[in-house]
Amino acid sequence: MNFWNAISVGLKEIWAHKFRSFLTMLGIILGVSSLVAMSALVKGMEVGATEALIAVGGLQKLRIERGDVPIEQRHLQDQSRGLTMDDVYAIQAGATLVSKVSPEVRVPGATLSAKGKVTRPFICSGAWPVVLEQYEHEVEHGRMFNEVDDDQARSVCVIGTGIRDQLFGSPEEAGREINPIGETLTINGEAFTIVGMFKHYESEQQRKARELGIKQTFSRRSRDRGSFVYWLKNNTVYIPLNAAALKFTASPEGRSLGGGSTDPSSLTVSSIEVRLSDINQINEALQQVRNILFSTHKGIEDFSFRTQEDWADTIKAFIRNARMSGGTIAAISLLVGGIGIMNIMLASISGRVREIGLRKAIGATTADVFTQVIIESVVLALLGGLMGLVTAVGLVQLLGQLSPTENDPIISFTALLVAFCSSVVIGILAGLLPAFKAARLSPIMALRYE
Repeated sequence: MNFWNAISVGLKEIWAHKFRSFLTMLGIILGVSSLVAMSALVKGMEVGATEALIAVGGLQKLRIERGDVPIEQRHLQDQSRGLTMDDVYAIQAGATLVSKVSPEVRVPGATLSAKGKVTRPFICSGAWPVVLEQYEHEVEHGRMFNEVDDDQARSVCVIGTGIRDQLFGSPEEAGREINPIGETLTINGEAFTIVGMFKHYESEQQRKARELGIKQTFSRRSRDRGSFVYWLKNNTVYIPLNAAALKFTASPEGRSLGGGSTDPSSLTVSSIEVRLSDINQINEALQQVRNILFSTHKGIEDFSFRTQEDWADTIKAFIRNARMSGGTIAAISLLVGGIGIMNIMLASISGRVREIGLRKAIGATTADVFTQVIIESVVLALLGGLMGLVTAVGLVQLLGQLSPTENDPIISFTALLVAFCSSVVIGILAGLLPAFKAARLSPIMALRYE
């Protein structure tokens, strides 16, 4: 019996017992569909989290903040001066593995007001214009403040769309575009002119929620870290660094900076944002920056680094655990499906003992019988796998409809291929025992079997 004849016989056997065959394939169908659907859901979450990571600067962004002095250096606590512009200039001049540096002076307890409305931004900081690139911002209306604005400590600002919505009204509520460029915004009692507004940032699920009219709220403890990142970027206000130092810094040095200080390095900054030239040299870059800060801080380690690697590692760990959990469930389903195929093939052989004996009596070899049973088992698994793939596509579409504000599931070709190949392997393994049993039947005993 050739290969195609074996497949034909296998299909006829399946068709002769349609309902039994369907029940047999059900385990494979569920296993394949659950494997593909799980992979699609995890892929969607991975893409959403990765986009959020990129939105805040990616892995190449490094933040330097003031840290606690180590215990062994506590006797030098009085000499700790925190981060200053002297550190910024030193990093610019000496860190060859750093491409961009941006100091920030946060406005403490910032309260914004305009047109009788009041709000509190998530971020209100003085910065250099390069902060636009550090945080992957895009100015949609107006312009970003420039070096001249910073040098002259001009009272100008660039805001996010969340600030616009809270103080000047949202386009959705007004039914028209609202452009606040040129309006006056008061920050802690100081008047600033809005010269630019960032574009509106949102994740895919936020976009769908907005289109469906579902209101979303976020907080610092929000579990949806990806969506929270976009909300944070929309609720941001940036002003020139020197303007922040002049108007909101408590120290005399900071207040005199914008009014003609001859020692700009004396300004204390809240943090220093650094972009690395090459992500593959992150450890070398960190060590280079650390050495420079040790020099400017006279050996006092009163600073700390915050990288995005922790977030990236969290994403990887979550994705890995989700895949393992989903893969285990799918593997169990496939295993159950394989046991079902083995069971039905054993039952089929018990009912076809005389047929097998007759084939052997007229010349069929042991290998022919073995191959025939294996092929029938694989045909069952193949059909179950194909039906499982079709079911998986429908299931993913259904999940997208039932949870329209979640990350869109993404079906990958790799997941389809792995699921289908798994069903074939299960079919082969499930057919081995019945095939061995059928191949070892004695023709004489088989013909006498009732």
